[in-house]
Amino acid sequence: MESNFILTDVMKTGDHLQVENFFNHCTLKDQKFTTDEEYYSLQNYDLDSYDRRIALIDVSHKNYYALGNSGLFANELENRLKLLHSQGFKFIQSSPWESHENLLDKNFFPRIEVPHMKWTGDVSWFWFYMYNKHKDNLYSFNHETKPFDFLYLNKRMRDHRIKLFKQLENTNLLENSIVTNWPNKKLPPEYELPWAQDYPMYGRDQDIYEKPYNDTKFSIISETNDNATNIFMTEKIWKPIIAQQLFVVHGNHLYLQKLREIGFKTFANIIDESYDIEMDADKRIEKLVNTIRKLKESNWQDLYLQSQATRKHNFDTLFNSEKLSEQVNKTINLFFEFVDSGQVTPTKS
Repeated sequence: MESNFILTDVMKTGDHLQVENFFNHCTLKDQKFTTDEEYYSLQNYDLDSYDRRIALIDVSHKNYYALGNSGLFANELENRLKLLHSQGFKFIQSSPWESHENLLDKNFFPRIEVPHMKWTGDVSWFWFYMYNKHKDNLYSFNHETKPFDFLYLNKRMRDHRIKLFKQLENTNLLENSIVTNWPNKKLPPEYELPWAQDYPMYGRDQDIYEKPYNDTKFSIISETNDNATNIFMTEKIWKPIIAQQLFVVHGNHLYLQKLREIGFKTFANIIDESYDIEMDADKRIEKLVNTIRKLKESNWQDLYLQSQATRKHNFDTLFNSEKLSEQVNKTINLFFEFVDSGQVTPTKS
């Protein structure tokens, strides 16, 4: 049995409770974890007794705006990292809410100049988060009557989202749909969560309201990135899966393939999903538009009947703790590979 000590947040600026819960989903054999979010509690542990000592450093946008100009914070972080390094700790930049591409933004803080690896959301984080947030919730989803074609939610209008939005709008494919193009176009009040004053409320993007899903035939999922290098799955995919709604995804190259690899099913037997294997982002949009056009012209009731087993499978898989733990285990194994590699070359971020 190997023992691992995890300091979940060196400066206690992030979601250390969520991070601790993430580690609790690990089911790796012969691995034991002790977690603590408080740097000043380290004196209570016999750190030499642990096989691995890992410290996570929260790096985020909110830190940049709240602490980016704080010399005191920067000095304290530097002092803590020096002391932790002398005690055998290895460091992980903790940014699980973000993608690799998002971290290229300069407005992330702090910048780390000690050897470390980057932890980004990839596949496991949002699955873990949505599992815990919704596993005990009771919803009333109903797919019998659907007056609208698509549910197409866009928050921050990134370049790839603008391109698809314009093509769909110019071809009138968004007529008779529920669409947001924030901040210019927002949800109609009747499709907003009862407590929300302004869609989308920051920090509540992962909440679910049944009515938009009940009244639309298909979700057009507008993911955070569309690159061909790293797949990043956010709450945007898990919400229609919870609602058991048919969907297409504007996201990374081979996004649907990755979804299948981790145990889910897609709708290739009834929907043209060839857009997923197109590496060129602009051509992927063209193919996606063709798929959306065919969906608009389809008999949606037949598609729902044909996909009933697939949609139920995906719902059950999302809330399967063993399947989730498999992905958590893969993430934590990457941590171990870094820690055990003996890397000494500084990795700036």
